[in-house]
Amino acid sequence: MTSIPLEFYLVVAAVVFVIGSCGFLARRNALIALMSIELMLNAVNLTLVAFNRWLGDNQVGQMFAFFIIAVAAAEAAVGLAIVVALFRLKKTVRTDTADLLKH
Repeated sequence: MTSIPLEFYLVVAAVVFVIGSCGFLARRNALIALMSIELMLNAVNLTLVAFNRWLGDNQVGQMFAFFIIAVAAAEAAVGLAIVVALFRLKKTVRTDTADLLKH
C-alpha cells in the first residue's frame, strides 16, 4: 500500500482554506459567512491531522483537531442564534444590515 505524501494533504487544506476565506470576504450573507468559517476550520483540522500522521507517535495534532471541532460546534450554535435574532429584527440575513449597535 502506498502512502499519500504530506504535500498532497497540505495542498488540499490550502485550497479549502482559500475557498473559505474568499467565501467569507466576498459574500454578504451571514449563513454563507458561517459556512466559510467552518471550511477554514476544517482546513486547519486537515493540516493538523496530516502533520500528526507525518510525525508518527505524537498525538498532539489530533488533540488540537478535537478542540477545534468543539470550538466549531460552539461557533455554529452561537452564530446561528445570532443569525436567527438578526432575521427576526431585520427580516434579512445580510451582514451589511446588521447595524443594531448604531444610534
